[in-house]
Amino acid sequence: MQGLADGYFIIPYTIGEYLSTQFGKKRLDSDHPAAQEAIESAKRRVRKLLEVNGTHSVDSFHRRLGLIMWDKCGMARNREGLEEALEMIPKLREEFWKDVRVLGKGETFNQSLEKAGRVADFLEFGELMCRDALDREESCGGHFRTEYQTPEGEALRDDENYAFVSAWKFQGEGKDPIRIKEPLIYEEVKLATRSYK
Repeated sequence: MQGLADGYFIIPYTIGEYLSTQFGKKRLDSDHPAAQEAIESAKRRVRKLLEVNGTHSVDSFHRRLGLIMWDKCGMARNREGLEEALEMIPKLREEFWKDVRVLGKGETFNQSLEKAGRVADFLEFGELMCRDALDREESCGGHFRTEYQTPEGEALRDDENYAFVSAWKFQGEGKDPIRIKEPLIYEEVKLATRSYK
């Protein structure tokens, strides 16, 4: 969980540098069609957030999403809770885009607008976390599913079916993402269940 949180704040500073090296020595400027599309997309999103002019604060949506994630997709989770979360989060996201109130304007630095953008991202990310947790029918590391544990309460892994890393490919708004699996191959160590006894 800490890695996910840190990644959210670190990636904006690292991904740009990484992507800039993928085009060789050629530097893209703001007139490039991809840059123009990114700028226009950001402007549309800012306008959309500011035009909602709803009745509930950004913080209220943040708290409600946090409670869903804590209760349904926390350190211990189960199929029932994850399925409930996957019903609750899209409804909360729909309400957010209809009833969020973002204070201020978009012409200057606006912390309320900045936070609204982050919460909009969190709504997408929270749903994806629940989808991924539901898909992984085992207990391993931070993925502890209460229905997959030994009689002693230890994590019950399924290395035969889940020795892979999942990446989810966005297919567009309102469409289910596609899971891409990358197998985990260990040459020097063997997979083993962690025991806290």
